[in-house]
Amino acid sequence: MDKLTQEFTSLVSIDQFQERYQDNIGDGKYFGFPLEPIIKAEKRLLSSAEEKKIAYFSMEYGLATSFYNKFSSKLPLSPNNQMPENAVFSNSRVTDYFFALHANNIIDLPIYSGGLGVLAGDTVKTIADYKLPVVGIGILWNSGYFRQKFWYKYGQAPEKMQWDPSSYPGLIPLTTKVKISLKPEDVTLRLWKYYVYSHEHDYAIPLILLDSNLPENSSRARILTDQLYKSDNVWLKLLQRVILGFGGIAALNTLGYKIDLYHLNEGHAVFSFVDKARGLSAQEIEGLKKQFVYTCHTPVEAGHDKFSFENLNRVLKKEDVDVIEKFGSQGHDVANLTLLAMNISASTNAVSHNHQKVMHVQFPSYRDQISYVTNGVHSHTWISDNFKELFSKYPEQLPDVRNNPMILAKASSLNSNADFRKDLWLAHQANKDNFCRILEKWKLNKDVFTICWARRVAAYKRPSLILQDIDRLVKIAKEIGPMQIILAGKAHPNDNLGFTYINEMLDKVDRLNNNYDLLKIIVLENYDIFMGKILTSSVDVWLNNPLPPFEASGTSGMKAVLNGVLQMSTVDGWIAEATARKIGRFFGYQNAEGSVGNEMDLRMIEDSAKLYTALEEMVGLYYKTNNAGQVDYRSYWIDMMIECLCVGGEFNTYRMLDQYKKSVWKIS
Repeated sequence: MDKLTQEFTSLVSIDQFQERYQDNIGDGKYFGFPLEPIIKAEKRLLSSAEEKKIAYFSMEYGLATSFYNKFSSKLPLSPNNQMPENAVFSNSRVTDYFFALHANNIIDLPIYSGGLGVLAGDTVKTIADYKLPVVGIGILWNSGYFRQKFWYKYGQAPEKMQWDPSSYPGLIPLTTKVKISLKPEDVTLRLWKYYVYSHEHDYAIPLILLDSNLPENSSRARILTDQLYKSDNVWLKLLQRVILGFGGIAALNTLGYKIDLYHLNEGHAVFSFVDKARGLSAQEIEGLKKQFVYTCHTPVEAGHDKFSFENLNRVLKKEDVDVIEKFGSQGHDVANLTLLAMNISASTNAVSHNHQKVMHVQFPSYRDQISYVTNGVHSHTWISDNFKELFSKYPEQLPDVRNNPMILAKASSLNSNADFRKDLWLAHQANKDNFCRILEKWKLNKDVFTICWARRVAAYKRPSLILQDIDRLVKIAKEIGPMQIILAGKAHPNDNLGFTYINEMLDKVDRLNNNYDLLKIIVLENYDIFMGKILTSSVDVWLNNPLPPFEASGTSGMKAVLNGVLQMSTVDGWIAEATARKIGRFFGYQNAEGSVGNEMDLRMIEDSAKLYTALEEMVGLYYKTNNAGQVDYRSYWIDMMIECLCVGGEFNTYRMLDQYKKSVWKIS
């Protein structure tokens, strides 16, 4: 064993190292990446040096491991870790019947469900780029989230996912186990690690993942880390949050990490404070609060976890329940984890300015302590290769975008540069052509206006808004120009309303089989990060139509603007901070200042009419710009594409992390 490997294994004890992992860890390499950055990071977290060390807790992490900093392995890829075949549902039913999509790639590490997880993943990747002494805490979900299958006339059919953690490249099980003590039983957790490298591969953040699927646990304890957001019963939902909090603290203590600050990414992890408060005096608990900060990601009622004290008392010991009751009681024998998190944290932040305003209305007594840090996206993950190449051709105006994505704010200086305008369009068309080739059996055309809605399917996000009046869609396609509409997203398995939306969407698409030449509508099954990367860089317009003000931030549009993709959006979340920018069209209902409104009053009819008016404008401008491949490079459309790039220079995780470092973490 070489010296670096010896040093690594002295710091990180891997279960079955010789039997399973030594072929991939050795000779200075960790699954193909340099080993030394891991050693450097581990030593910093174990040291007593005078620098603030942070533990970042999140229930889910979407790391884009299928294409960003993708580890290699000398072992054959397990079939369970390969991307499965995915169906397509379109208004060309015959094509759907005979063909499907085959990615021939590894799955993303399946420990995320959607936007919250992708935000956490983008955050830790940026932390690695900044080389900060931070460790991530999460859960190893043995069955991931779920596999989405479409059933004709029945909408979404969720299937349990199967994957193999033991052979996933870069993921290693530790010999270390921890135990958490609950009222009915003790639960043992195995620790796994995954290292999140910087884009230069010169630093790596350890991500600790907790796993209860062990033979020493009871059958009901073994399934606690089986499926993300499994909420069939309150006991399971509560215990998943307890495992993240109690188990995370136990893991940090057992591994010897010297943590100064605990960042709770959502209230799911707030039981970490309860664990740390155990046995402390009132004065010591006040001091402990200075070590916790909290980010809230949702204004939606379902996003604020609540548990009855009756259920808490069944699971937790009295001293733990007492802490929850003191800091998290909502009255009526209910604990609210959002209140608990705000009451025990030195800092509470919303994830956009608009979201801060909503939280001020929802929690008026906390108004003075709720700040905001608008979310961002990790530029290195989401900028397409064609656009990276584009930026490298203009080093004078866009110097070193790779190391400073915020320099994109200066893209406006290229607005009058005829070569750049042409190159920008050609880079976009190259991305679009790649997407059309992926769906070649469905005969998409890169010179046809293409719009996409892709995100989690939930009522307030109004996934079917663009399909509200299919006759109007056909009329636009006939009178102004043909359209290609791409739709994708999962509904939570227990969200019956989400199921209804998917069923409604598939039914309406099916009614348009006779209009396929003018209006192609493609619904993609099993939307994931891999497809998200392709879509956000390949369509002409990114559609975002949540009911204001219930989108806390949203980040998919941020990924799109990094690739010059125009926006068509209601004014909510991060978009409310960009409405003065010429990046597309904004439409629809806006809530009154100081009012939240009703998230179930969806205003589908009035807002779909406004959507179609905006769509007519966008389609018309597109065909004035691109007439069957004859392009007017002076078009205002390309002005807006350039402005999108400028906006991407602001709405990224580097600007976001700079704000966290200064105002939340209090580090330089």
